[in-house]
Amino acid sequence: MKIDILTLFPSMFTHIFEDSIIGRAQQKNFVEIKIHNIRDYSKDSHQKVDDYGFGGGKGMVLMPQPIYDAIEALRTKESIVIMMTPQGIPYKQKLAYQLTAKKHLILLCGHYEGFDERIRDFVDMELSIGDFILTGGEIASMAVVDSIVRLLPGVIEEESHMKESFHENLLDYPVYTKPVEFHGKKVPEVLLSGHHENIRKWRLEQSIKKTIARRPDLLEKR
Repeated sequence: MKIDILTLFPSMFTHIFEDSIIGRAQQKNFVEIKIHNIRDYSKDSHQKVDDYGFGGGKGMVLMPQPIYDAIEALRTKESIVIMMTPQGIPYKQKLAYQLTAKKHLILLCGHYEGFDERIRDFVDMELSIGDFILTGGEIASMAVVDSIVRLLPGVIEEESHMKESFHENLLDYPVYTKPVEFHGKKVPEVLLSGHHENIRKWRLEQSIKKTIARRPDLLEKR
């Protein structure tokens, strides 16, 4: 998979994808991630990319020309162009799985007051990572890239993400490690029993209980 990220602030991505699982995925050529400065595509002598919005109001609006040219310079027949915006569809784990099947993703990070509305004509999808506002789309794009890359074949063991929160619309079961007792609280006996079927049943039961308590809305989708 190839992922291109369009941003006004490339330095925000310095080292962010170089470590841990994402870094190893790039080293093993499971994914190629490149960061592009939108200003490089501006035709203005000062690399201007924003201006005041028509009709008044505070804040600067991103101009369509630099973003259009940036998208067109990177787009291929296999590309999916994704705009990171609070107006987008809610990003869910199911969509993360679907995006792993794509060969090329272009993520567009907004900033300031937002995008010129006409930019939307040139994207394939708009995503939101939650009902809150960030200073720009960079942090949101980092979250999306992380969530997708870890699901690519070979990056981590499939069993690891098949039993995580949101798989089959359940939250993850509790996990424990050494010591067996800590501050008076002990690891549940079933996890020490070595009985795999009982452990499986206990974990499913705990996932359901946790989902009922914390995210009952997920159970409506099961």
